[in-house]
Amino acid sequence: MKRGQLILLLLLTFGLLLTATGVVYSKYATRKQFVALQVLRAERDAIEVEWGRLQLEQSTWATHARVEKIARKRLNMHIPAADEVVVVKP
Repeated sequence: MKRGQLILLLLLTFGLLLTATGVVYSKYATRKQFVALQVLRAERDAIEVEWGRLQLEQSTWATHARVEKIARKRLNMHIPAADEVVVVKP
């Protein structure tokens, strides 16, 4: 084998090793990012469930019957009679 061929063979072998190492690292990084993505998706799903619970709780607290009940008891409010209504015109 000539010296030039030996150098070419060594360079190709070195290049092959570098490429193989790059492929392994790329696969490792991809798997690591996929695991992080799965964790974020699980967190997103938990947040969406909590958001749904909060919306349900808010709609429960804001029902018309509840607001009217609190207005009558705590604020002593009542539905105005006809003679208590004042119409303001611009």
